Amino acid sequence: MDDTDRHLVALLRGNARLPVASLAKALGVSRGTVQNRIDRLIAAGTIQGFTIKAEAEAEASRIRAVMLIGVEGERSDHILSVLKGYPEVSAVHTTNGRWDMVIELSTENLQSFDRVLHRIRQINGVAASETSLLLSSYYL
Repeated sequence: MDDTDRHLVALLRGNARLPVASLAKALGVSRGTVQNRIDRLIAAGTIQGFTIKAEAEAEASRIRAVMLIGVEGERSDHILSVLKGYPEVSAVHTTNGRWDMVIELSTENLQSFDRVLHRIRQINGVAASETSLLLSSYYL
């Protein structure tokens, strides 16, 4: 990726619905160049999809949390494959330090939140966990 690709990705992160013509103008390149770069970034897996950002109030009633887990042995791949099947899991991050993974969770209510925590703790290879509810979020 060069600087133009990075700038293109940043623009798309801000608004994935920007027309190619607007992207081209912002980057100072032709529409064809932008479209070719987007196609190449998708083919390379750099861009893996396009999404929306919902207004904070639209998600206000959801229970959101981060769950830190410690992995027993070499079970990270197994745990990750199980978590991919959980609709409550929006992201999984591997880390260094005390915890091996950070899981982002979102549920409709506390009952479903409690159920998903229990299911995750039962996954073979999860040695320990710590969960924190997200009270407020600030997107910069």
